[in-house]
Amino acid sequence: MNLIIMGPPGAGKGTAAERIKAAYGLAHISTGDLLRAAVKAGTELGLKASVYMDAGKLVPDEVVIGLVEGRLGEPDTSNGFMLDGFPRTIPQAEALSEMLDRIGRRLDIVINLRIDDDVIIRRIAGRLICPSCGAIYNADLNRPADGLCKCGGRPARRKDDEPEAVKMRLVAYKAQSEPLIDWYRQRGLLAEVESAGTPAEVFDKISGVISKHSGAGKW
Repeated sequence: MNLIIMGPPGAGKGTAAERIKAAYGLAHISTGDLLRAAVKAGTELGLKASVYMDAGKLVPDEVVIGLVEGRLGEPDTSNGFMLDGFPRTIPQAEALSEMLDRIGRRLDIVINLRIDDDVIIRRIAGRLICPSCGAIYNADLNRPADGLCKCGGRPARRKDDEPEAVKMRLVAYKAQSEPLIDWYRQRGLLAEVESAGTPAEVFDKISGVISKHSGAGKW
């Protein structure tokens, strides 16, 4: 099973990806993680990426595709993979399609987590992040006791999680991703899942989508 998981900021992609990985044994491929690991290791692609990252520029598609292609050659992808954070644009999707053809792999499904903007804004605006250890809390659901993280740090809301900043991020996401969603829909690969519920409820919906496709003999 080879899939892509998509969704706007705050849709719960990270949590859903962890559950999918655990349930189906898929290799979780996050392009952000790949870039950081390549830069840290000083690989050829990592050195190329660092030039752009250090300058605050987007890493070229060919570098990211190269990292993804290399990752797909690792043994743990034999049971399938899950792409998270890539592709983000139609040119990236086209490049990914060409790369998969080249290495004899294919996509089975693209899961798009759908959620209303007002729910996203409430979720992200309530997020508190510990500056010391990175632990994530929620001001409404699990605010840390005495305002302190277990590590002793004081969780706070990041500037880019302020409501106005989140609105701007959502506008950018929609402009970039909505054409991509339509692109995959036209190819019969898109499955949309409402992600406003609890993590368990969302995963149940995702499992239902996967089972439906699996039952149809697609995998």
